[in-house]
Amino acid sequence: MYRILKKAGASRVSDESAEELRRVVEEIADSIANSAVDMTSHANRKTVKGDDVRLAARHYRKF
Repeated sequence: MYRILKKAGASRVSDESAEELRRVVEEIADSIANSAVDMTSHANRKTVKGDDVRLAARHYRKF
């Protein structure tokens, strides 16, 4: 998380900001993963494919 914040242009990164970014990213990833699993199930498959994740992420960004 420190590296991501630094890459975004932060000159200094607090522990609190890195932890908060981790929490937010995990929340977003959980939502995308759940949507991808739902899409997989809807397609009568057991294996989540990259396309499922990409589609779920694209759908997530619209909100």
